Amino acid sequence: MPTLAKNMKLLAHHEMDGFGNCGEGMALQRTRDKRRVLWIAHESQPKNVTALDVTNPKKPSVITQTNLPHQQMRSNSLDMVGDLLVVAYQTREPGMKPAGFEILDCADPAKPKSVTFFDCSGPKSRGVHHLWWVDGEYVHIASGAEDYLPRNQKDDQCYRIVDVRDISRPREVGRWWLPGTREGDAEPALPRNPNFDTGYRAHNTNVYPQRPDRAYVGYIDGGACVLDISDKAHPKLLGRWDYQPPFPGFCHTVLPLFSKNLLVVSDEATKIKGEDWPKLVWIVDARREDKLVPIGTCPLPPVKEWAKKGNGRFGAHNLHENRPGGFISEDIIFGTFFNGGLRAFDLKDPFQPKEAAYFVPEAPRKSPAKSIQINDVYIDEKRIVYAVDRIVGGVYILEMKL
Repeated sequence: MPTLAKNMKLLAHHEMDGFGNCGEGMALQRTRDKRRVLWIAHESQPKNVTALDVTNPKKPSVITQTNLPHQQMRSNSLDMVGDLLVVAYQTREPGMKPAGFEILDCADPAKPKSVTFFDCSGPKSRGVHHLWWVDGEYVHIASGAEDYLPRNQKDDQCYRIVDVRDISRPREVGRWWLPGTREGDAEPALPRNPNFDTGYRAHNTNVYPQRPDRAYVGYIDGGACVLDISDKAHPKLLGRWDYQPPFPGFCHTVLPLFSKNLLVVSDEATKIKGEDWPKLVWIVDARREDKLVPIGTCPLPPVKEWAKKGNGRFGAHNLHENRPGGFISEDIIFGTFFNGGLRAFDLKDPFQPKEAAYFVPEAPRKSPAKSIQINDVYIDEKRIVYAVDRIVGGVYILEMKL
């Protein structure tokens, strides 16, 4: 399929020296010598993270690529504050090590140095799948733990808050899980979706400086959760939009639009050829945190046509999450849709979201999916867009025309 584009201009494409299997973590570092360095997490072994010099976005170049400690793990997620990079480590099976997160000093991006490691390993734990760190004080993680025993192994990651103000001694200060998912809970076990059981566990754990007392957590089959974390030792559930079933599972990201009292909620497509359709980006009214109401969905091209394009996934996945320091908009949102590419939507009328832009590149060379699989997106303060492929394609650097 030839490249399709609307209101997006390709500036550069970098295959990352043959290791273009990108996860769902990107962060931009502004170094002391005025370089701009994009850090990218990898979806699978053998690489840990890649540092890409994007000072000139038309001529990106690899600064360094680090290797994982072993081949039975991945570093799917990362975040950055100043020169400090935090990287999530998740193992393939429970009980393996290292599992947790590592903070690295990247003042010299060519030579990252380990500063500290927070261990999340345990007999039922695979470590950290996703993390969030924007204030330099607390790392918010979707993780297992040595003492966290899920009733069902698919429910092995809860929401944890880790204090890193003393960076040499990170410590957990709070934890929350969906009642009924942990061994010993007084609440009954939750019903399983007979067709798409992808687990009741935390995924994205977003906390914004505008509302540091709130956590917005995608809880996969548990739906979209809003937590009060004003007392970090005792997070409390304020509201949960539970729409799975009847819809297939995997609530991925919960993005608040504070000026509009809205949430943008994305699912993740996990099956090939649209077998778990519909996987959508939803618009949810959040004026009442205890009564979340869906009011719209973002338009997508027809599933019957697009699911057949290659052997990969089609449907929603990640959102550009309005992290501090980058592009922030509550009118235009960006999402990734695997073989549907990168897409932007105009939410000026949240009841009728409109497609504003898209970029769908042709299939990367040697991709077994035989189509693009756009996995994540990050947009910097200069409105430069970085989108990555899940399998082999690397990073696409774009200029938005919105």
